[in-house]
Amino acid sequence: MKNPTRRQFLKTASATIAAIATPGFLRAGLSPTRIPRVRVFVGSHTPNGILVYNWDPEAAKLTPAGVAANVGNVAWLAFSHEHDFVYSASELDTFGGKPTGEVASYRVAKDGTLQQLSARNSAGTGTCHVAVDATGQMLLAADYTGASAASFHIKDGKLSEAVWTEHYTEHGPNPVRQPTAHAHFASFSPDNRFAYINDLGGDCIHIYKPNPATAEMTPAGIYRAKPGSGPRTLHFHPNGHTAYAMDEMACAVEVLDWHKDDGGLTYVDRVELVPADYSGPTATGCDTVITRDGRFVYFANRGDNFLYAFKADFATGKLTPMRRSNCGGKTPRNFTLDPTERWMLVANQDSNLISVFARDPKTGELADEVKSSVAAEAPMRILFV
Repeated sequence: MKNPTRRQFLKTASATIAAIATPGFLRAGLSPTRIPRVRVFVGSHTPNGILVYNWDPEAAKLTPAGVAANVGNVAWLAFSHEHDFVYSASELDTFGGKPTGEVASYRVAKDGTLQQLSARNSAGTGTCHVAVDATGQMLLAADYTGASAASFHIKDGKLSEAVWTEHYTEHGPNPVRQPTAHAHFASFSPDNRFAYINDLGGDCIHIYKPNPATAEMTPAGIYRAKPGSGPRTLHFHPNGHTAYAMDEMACAVEVLDWHKDDGGLTYVDRVELVPADYSGPTATGCDTVITRDGRFVYFANRGDNFLYAFKADFATGKLTPMRRSNCGGKTPRNFTLDPTERWMLVANQDSNLISVFARDPKTGELADEVKSSVAAEAPMRILFV
């Protein structure tokens, strides 16, 4: 391919990386030294908010490659669906002289560096999460301490000022954790027709009908979780009708049916992540990873600091527990599979460390021992280019 575009290069690289996971790759006589390395962005809760690393899938090793962007207290990073642009959420109390967090956008250059395009005020303080719709025209942001959410229109990677904002008022029964609403997570349905804001403080998930062409949001319902559970995240299974809501405060996962006709969510089952008699450090559920084929689902828990692997029935989304495993540090804020799905990378926030574990793609099991680790100051999000 003569003078490939960045997108064409990444597509070719991803295909090659995926191929290395199959025995036939080496049997065909292709040298492991030809496996391309991949750029990885890491959101850092420091003034050096976006770090960059090189990932070697053969050695399962991350190598630091500097600072990609000096943007403060990054809590989350999200790609556009073509991976041309990166969007960040900065968990700030003030930005641009206003009491809000910051959302920003960057172009991904061919050499893997970031070029900032825009920076905007969110609706409130403590912006902790952003999500891009499937068309790439719309960004949602959730503000934890500000108890709010905002939407932005996107054109050529640049963010408009906030088009829609919402300030939530519901709160749960826990006076310490839930004195106010806490918007924590934004997401879009698999068909891009509905949007969701998880409210940890209000024990609910707000449902909207988005208009990507304008970034407007119209209320479409609400899912109410068990009081005091604190729904933190929402992830959709590849079967197209199952969703998993991570309840941070309850350390449990709610298995939900997603209804394509109206975007609604209904309760199906509840999976506890810690034993009923658990008496260790305060434990909080955190994040979710689903394999591309939908056969395995993983959850991270903080306090007791473990990853929990489950088999998933593709037709129903039902979870069958496999085993808990070490996360390689303290406070697994985010974790993700590499493009081959042979390695699990864990951002251990309070250990300032990213740990790498081998994964068996056939059985779904994670190794107990850390394969490699690398220093990363307050890592919050791992994003493969």
